[in-house]
Amino acid sequence: MCCFIRKAVPGDEAALAFIQTESWKAAFSQILSPELLEKMTNIQQSTEMYRHLLQNHKGNGYILSVDNRPHGIAWWDSTREQDMPGYAEIICIHSLPENWHRGYGSKMMDRLLSDIACAGYSDVMLWVFAENERARRFYEAKGFHRTGRTQPAYETSEICYERRL
Repeated sequence: MCCFIRKAVPGDEAALAFIQTESWKAAFSQILSPELLEKMTNIQQSTEMYRHLLQNHKGNGYILSVDNRPHGIAWWDSTREQDMPGYAEIICIHSLPENWHRGYGSKMMDRLLSDIACAGYSDVMLWVFAENERARRFYEAKGFHRTGRTQPAYETSEICYERRL
């Protein structure tokens, strides 16, 4: 299988939204209530969110394609945390479940970390649902560690992870 990662551009909104919502359905079905998950995976709202981000050049979005079909997405920007100046934040990294555990997430994360370092950042952080053990193992394998910070999120809580580049 051939894998290619590129920056997201206007016109990619539908692919970005589809991958995000399908990933959420698969990854968070045991974490969020069915009602909240249905609300959070509204394809029209997700498409509009990505259209807005792309049109306003907000953050850095990526699409990973496998055999010329969009499979994974990621987004990063300067951190939204007021007490972590100088950090980049990985806002999302998602992939379609049919290709989980095949190394595509690692390829995407490696690209993100490289681009974040090239942009001049030396530290990066992210938030992950506390119950999302699969994602937490992935982040830890990529050198992230818990900061000790948590925050409420939707019906659960999130844990903050960080790493130096």
